[in-house]
Amino acid sequence: MNVNFRLSEYRLLIYRILLGYLFYFIARVLFFAFNTHLFAVNGIGALLRLCYYGIAFDTTALLYINSLFIILSILPFTINAKPGYQKGLTILYFVTNLIAYATNFVDIIYYRFSQVRSTRAALDLLSDETNKKALLAHFSWAYWYIVLLYVACCVLWIALYRLVKPEYKPIRIRRAYFFSSALIVPLILLLMVGGIRGDFKHSTRPINMVDAYRHVTVPNQGDIILNTPFAIFRTLGSHQFKVENWVSQSYIDTNIKPIKQYNSHPKVRPNVVIIILESMAREYWGSMNRGANIPGFKSYTPFLDSLSDNSLIFTNAYANGRQSIHAMSSILAGIPSFQTAFTSSPYAKQQIQSVVSICDTLGYQTSFFHGAANGSMGFLGFGNILGYQKYFGRTEYANEHDFDGIWGIWDEPFFQFMGRTLSEQKKPFMATLFTLSSHDPFRIPDKCKSHFTGGPLQIHKCVQYTDNSLRQFFNYAKTQPWYSNTIFIITADHTSQTYYPEYSKPVNRFAVPILFYSPNLEYKLKGMRTDMASQMDIYPSIVDLIGYNKPFRSWGRSLISDLPNETPRVINSPGTVYQFMEGGYIYLFDGSQFTGIFAASDKGLLKNLLHNAPNADMQKGMLDCKALIQDYNAKIVNKKLSAPKL
Repeated sequence: MNVNFRLSEYRLLIYRILLGYLFYFIARVLFFAFNTHLFAVNGIGALLRLCYYGIAFDTTALLYINSLFIILSILPFTINAKPGYQKGLTILYFVTNLIAYATNFVDIIYYRFSQVRSTRAALDLLSDETNKKALLAHFSWAYWYIVLLYVACCVLWIALYRLVKPEYKPIRIRRAYFFSSALIVPLILLLMVGGIRGDFKHSTRPINMVDAYRHVTVPNQGDIILNTPFAIFRTLGSHQFKVENWVSQSYIDTNIKPIKQYNSHPKVRPNVVIIILESMAREYWGSMNRGANIPGFKSYTPFLDSLSDNSLIFTNAYANGRQSIHAMSSILAGIPSFQTAFTSSPYAKQQIQSVVSICDTLGYQTSFFHGAANGSMGFLGFGNILGYQKYFGRTEYANEHDFDGIWGIWDEPFFQFMGRTLSEQKKPFMATLFTLSSHDPFRIPDKCKSHFTGGPLQIHKCVQYTDNSLRQFFNYAKTQPWYSNTIFIITADHTSQTYYPEYSKPVNRFAVPILFYSPNLEYKLKGMRTDMASQMDIYPSIVDLIGYNKPFRSWGRSLISDLPNETPRVINSPGTVYQFMEGGYIYLFDGSQFTGIFAASDKGLLKNLLHNAPNADMQKGMLDCKALIQDYNAKIVNKKLSAPKL
């Protein structure tokens, strides 16, 4: 009787865990349904195949979440049979499972902006926000249908859980109950270990996020296989900065050239204004899509398009990260972020050579402007690490009348505030502006709603508003004496909502604009370039423009000098693998092996050329990819991001 009673408990435990699989399947289908346009999945059969591969990742996540619940359920003690104990188990089960389950629903919406399952980096980003309650309230209201779906799933889960109730019978032979249970406990624990690892092979590492991409030909389909609790658990405590020894240092010095030196001599050092536009993807700019032949294309940036006519623009440029804080390190210090955000790692707190530190050595006054609450996005903290002399945020703006209710000060008044502040600063100055109005919840001031009607995407009206805010800023700047000798660099931190299929392709999910403009014609900042560029090229380009002639650290290249011995290349990560572009190819590298090589024109990553023998150009690209990553990790881990010793 005791053995049979225990078997009924085990059947009940299995049923409860199987419920987790059912609802993770439902969440996965919903995740796909709300983001169908981002995945090239051909039919229900292909989706079900991805769901099947997802079982292994669901197993790991469910065992992580339910480990304590399972252990308490199989303890060889008669207390298991008591109603009070079972009630406690039920509370534990739903508190842990429903909290973790909610993250899958967060990603139903957040994925369209981040293009990756949320990881520990997303938690780090959230921890920097001071308006968490306001954000939660807004997103719960804006995406009420997702909240409703989540609640419905929770109610159904609870109902199905209660459908099968435990049997409460007195234990007559306690010793038999104990020993029969004790024999099963090690077996269940062993199965748990295997489930968490992904298999029982000692020769393989535990299953990780990158393993989802073994089963797909289109890389971002791996995000359907994954679930968000798994992605968070697998990246907790992980910083992935591992020093490798793939190539020699001489190969790195010759081919990557991490130490750069330029020889420009401006007559007067220019002021520098770096404008980082929140979510302002290349897709929204007319000037960045001339000749792209996108059917029905419409521009939402009339001012930036007109400015581009007198600027040096790069129409084949990419972000080096997925989030705003990634852009800050990429643009200002040439330090990209891959699987793990550099700025969220313990290595961020070291001396870092950047455009800020170099400008400081040349006597510039440096300042950072962001209209959100001071400390938001981690900008203030990282800005202090880089050495900005002044930080101007919502606190310094000191007028809550212009607060948008969620993020910070509307772009137009804050841009004007920056213009007035720059007019009071010592020359030369280097200022950085990080905008915020073109951000979810995609709101604009009431007085502007009739003027900026937008387009099919919510962000379009915000793009129009920010574009016009820039127009007003430049109208003011033109009246100031500092304008005539100022270089403006305009780019975006990352992409956002997509409308045209061309920009839903995996590689183009990083497509951002880069623009250099100066009214001073001596800098020759005019023309349209189609060679590859990225955010981490902005830092060395500025160093070149301002006439810093000493060696400095940079994995990018000067887009101004465009030297023949500096190879155009781009590197970023969708969250699980390195994505490297050089020459005529795109490479996917998981940190140990290459999983894909694609033609540079194959932005959808549809035809994997890796199955063929790599040609000489491919082999060179693979080595360069490894060399850059090796040097990147080594400099970060060994704290060599400061200026090189002369």
